[in-house]
Order: sequence, then structure tokens, then C-alpha cells
Amino acid sequence: MNEISPARIGVIADTSLQRHVLQQALSANGYNVVLNCDPARIEEADLTAAQADLWLVDLAQTEDSPLVNALLERDSCPVLFGEGHAPERHSEHYPRWERRMFGKLKRLVGDPSRVVGPRLEVLHGDAERATRLSLPGPLLAAAESISGEPAREVWLLAASLGGPEAVKAFLDALPVGLPVGFVYAQHIEASFESALSQAVGRHSEWSVNQSRANDLIRCGEVVVVPISEEMGFDKNGAMSLSGRCWPEPYSPSVDQMMLNLAQQFGNRCGVIAFSGMGSDGSAAAAYVLRQGGRVWTQRAESCVCSSMPDSLREGGYSSLSGDPRELAQALVNHFAQQASRPVAALQLDNP
Repeated sequence: MNEISPARIGVIADTSLQRHVLQQALSANGYNVVLNCDPARIEEADLTAAQADLWLVDLAQTEDSPLVNALLERDSCPVLFGEGHAPERHSEHYPRWERRMFGKLKRLVGDPSRVVGPRLEVLHGDAERATRLSLPGPLLAAAESISGEPAREVWLLAASLGGPEAVKAFLDALPVGLPVGFVYAQHIEASFESALSQAVGRHSEWSVNQSRANDLIRCGEVVVVPISEEMGFDKNGAMSLSGRCWPEPYSPSVDQMMLNLAQQFGNRCGVIAFSGMGSDGSAAAAYVLRQGGRVWTQRAESCVCSSMPDSLREGGYSSLSGDPRELAQALVNHFAQQASRPVAALQLDNP
């Protein structure tokens, strides 16, 4: 498998707090920070030795700075100035700042999520089959009757780096026969979109499909959210394709997909954030909860990269965390509890 190296970023900032936050943000989004230094302690030779693909500079004073002049005179890589004070990671302003900065970095030095596609080769070569969980009695009795029917609940599976492996493990463990369908938003290059469906559904009983305009999400299926255009839902809950790109910098945008899902399905939706870079999803999580939806996250120790689920946990949005199999078991338990409740209560919950 050919490894794709992340872009190398050099950071020059004149406050230790700004250097710390930039280091965390860049690393969480998949970039390689090769130098992070106070301008007073850096020599021109350090600029050459770093071999950076881009310099991120945040200085109170840039005019007549020998260091800045030396950077600008170099033809080897771009320099990005003055992205403003980085908010604390837990701040409500952080997601907007992050999206703005990483939208620029993506255009200048490439998208870190391009490393995800080549990793699919590992899944195609994996012959191991996980033991599938069993359906409890109340769900088993209704399993055949709901197959292919419109999903009573629709849940979003959201992921970035390490996501295909985690989502596959989740689906491999999850039995069909649940009154749910999924939409799967994965940060990945468009050229790998069809390979993604094949890789994550390889050993699963779940049908992994591409999106279909004007059709409903069905029980027993996983719909891969399109990368090239925004997907939403019409007033009847059918999938709709807008023809417009997702809001930058993510394709697809987990935040936007969460908003679209919760607006239509309310308390009949949920979100599971698997392994991934950045904090995509944090800006919309509060809205999902206000609409009555649920937010669950993959536990950090089981992630290839835990930044995405970490940001939801740190924001106080996640009500449950586990590894992929534990999350599958929690979802089975969720529907088993529903099945054991009186019919009147279910009707109140699902108008």
C-alpha cells in the first residue's frame, strides 16, 4: 500500500498559547508540524532545515521583520499570515475558526483526508469475520416484517481517518432486523466513493448503497452520503440531492449532514461519530440534541485518530462512548428497549 505523507507545516507565533493551540489543531486535522517556534529564537537556517510545505505565521508585528522578509523571499512554499487568535478548543467559536483556517490550508497544501482512500486496500484484504450480535426476542419476531420498509429511525455514521475500519467493524457486528437505516458520511476522495461501499459492507448483512434522489432510507441499508453534492431530505423524508457542493472545507460536511438529518427526523435520528480528524460535527451537535436526537462516539483508545469523537465528548454532546462492537450492542439495546415499551408510548415518541 502506498503511503501518502501529510503536508509539513511550520508555525511561527509570538505567544506560547497561540503556538500550543495551533500545534493541537494542525495535528488533529492530520498535518505534520515540523517546526513550532518563537520568532525570537529562530534562525534563517532553521527555515531551510524544516523543509516545510507551508508556513503559518502569527505575529503581532510583521512590518520590517527580517524573519518575515526571509520567508517571503523563499520560493519553495506559501506563507499564511494572521489567521487571528485561535479560540480555546471548547469555545463555541472554535469550529468556525477551524473551518476557515483549514479551508485555506486544504486549498494551499491539499486535503489530509486523501490518506483515507488508499487504506481501503487493507479492508479488501481482511478475511476475518467478526461474530455477529444476536437480536433479542422482541426484535427477532418483527425482523422479517420490517425488511426493506422505510426506516423508523435514521442514524448518521460520521467518520474521517480510521473511519472505514471502524464503520466496517460496527456493521459486521450489527444484526439486520432493526427498524433503522443509516447514512454514512466519510471524509474521503471522490475517486474512492464506490470502493468505500464495497469495503465497509464486505462481511456485513447490511446493504451499503449509493444515494438515491426521491427515495426513502430503508431498514437494513446504509446509504453512503455523496461527496460531490449536498444531500438532504424532503418533507416526506425522502433523500434529496441539491446539486451544490458541501460547505467548505469538508466533503461531505458532517455538520451540514447532521443539521439536515435532525431537521427532518428530530427525535427519530442519532449520530455516531467514529474515528476521524478535526472537529467536524461539533458545530451542529447541540442542534441534534435540541431536536431530540442522540450523539454517540467511538472511544478514543479504539480510534486511529480520535480528534472528531474527542471534540464531541469535550463539548458535552456525547451520551455514550464505546468501541465499534460496543456501539453496535448499544444500538441493539436501544431498539430492544423500544420494542418492550407500550405501543402508546412509541406513538408519542414517533409522531
